[in-house]
Amino acid sequence: MASGVAAVLTSLGQRDYLSSADCSADETQGLLDLARQLKSGARRIDLGNRVLGLIFSKASTRTRVSFQVAMARLGGQTVDLNPSVTQLGRGEPLQDTARVLSRYCDVLAVRTFSQQEIVDYAHWATVPVLNALTDLEHPCQALADFLTMQEEHGDLVGQTLAYIGDGNNVAHSLMLCGALLGVNVRIGCPDGFEPLPGVLDQARNLAQHGAKIDVLTDPVKAVAGAQAVYTDVWASMGQEQEQAEREQAFAGFSVDQALMDQAAPGAIVLHCLPAHRGEEISAEVMEGPASRIFDQAENRLHAQQALLAAVMGGL
Repeated sequence: MASGVAAVLTSLGQRDYLSSADCSADETQGLLDLARQLKSGARRIDLGNRVLGLIFSKASTRTRVSFQVAMARLGGQTVDLNPSVTQLGRGEPLQDTARVLSRYCDVLAVRTFSQQEIVDYAHWATVPVLNALTDLEHPCQALADFLTMQEEHGDLVGQTLAYIGDGNNVAHSLMLCGALLGVNVRIGCPDGFEPLPGVLDQARNLAQHGAKIDVLTDPVKAVAGAQAVYTDVWASMGQEQEQAEREQAFAGFSVDQALMDQAAPGAIVLHCLPAHRGEEISAEVMEGPASRIFDQAENRLHAQQALLAAVMGGL
């Protein structure tokens, strides 16, 4: 009979993880608990040579490498299915690719533009499909983010995370995952760059322990008293042509020392990387004592190791 974390996570076996909202509050916390056990060495899991297929239509450093290393540490292997060197890039129907790869691989991690594309993969695949980033969400990133916050400040319930910047895929997953974990999430962004209203409503409906999910247009109010201050690039992949326009819109939304001084004492700084020093974050803050950015990057490995073990029933 499974007990502890294993009992909580057994329900994730063979399930997809397309959105932070695909896990319950208990399952989300269970993934963080398992990640901490794996990171500390208190638990070891051997998946016995299972195979992860990576289908990445977008460039990636941390997501690609952390998934590959996570799978290796679980005793498995990774096959890199870059669309530019497979039949996917020549127009093979997604439904055929998903069904064929399900015969070779035990789990698929997909990084692409459209959320609908990953939903279609999950529909046609007969193995679990994990969202390794879409334009709508970045759920694996959010797991690593809240793992980092928990390591620093302990119990997450009632803590506040302030995200300063574009209401993008990272902001969406932070709102949903934070709501499930009982974390107050404040999005500080200029007018016109808010998160999608549907995701905001979804996060508020999911909120546990009275967590508040708010969108503000004043970065100072957003970070006031927050235990973690988070930022991301102003122009995400595919928005590079908007860089100059966005720099103008986001003036005043840079996470610098003056803004950090408004956060709670002991507040940490997070960034999902890659970072543009002097734009969304100052070099002083990025390299300063509050930065947990590289711990956060490492935690991608541990969070994804926990997720892979859970969906492949390795508990």
